[in-house]
Amino acid sequence: MSIKYSKNNLVRRVQTIADFQFGNLAGTGLFPEGCEFILSTTGRIRQILFKGKRLATIRAHDGRLTLGIEGARRLHAILSAPHYRVVIRDDVAEFVAQGKNAFAKHVIGADPVIRTGDEVIVVTGDDRLIACGAAMLSGEEMLAFNYGRAVTVRQGSA
Repeated sequence: MSIKYSKNNLVRRVQTIADFQFGNLAGTGLFPEGCEFILSTTGRIRQILFKGKRLATIRAHDGRLTLGIEGARRLHAILSAPHYRVVIRDDVAEFVAQGKNAFAKHVIGADPVIRTGDEVIVVTGDDRLIACGAAMLSGEEMLAFNYGRAVTVRQGSA
């Protein structure tokens, strides 16, 4: 017997995950009504699309969201600075926007609540979104260290 979920139920589910992961009310801003879903063969949500563009993917091993650049744009618009932001130097912004990793020596600001493994958005000093990815260091470690990868960039804005 396969379970059929309504689109409304699927939207509510991913909104709840986003609220847990990024804070209250992030879910409705990140996943509006009208989202499309790509399901696995077992019926679980894998990708969330809006108007044909990928907003996020749900990781199978822990059920958390990984952002696509479109999802990062929506999150950037609804979360005020410094929430889940890693600020990098302008001289390396173009490389990171092309999908290159951000290193600790390039970080000039970071949300102190960022933990290793969190999904983050990478911005320039004037809060221009350039990439999204996974934090390899905590927000405080990004500022304290002069070496090592701070963010594994999943997708750049270029």
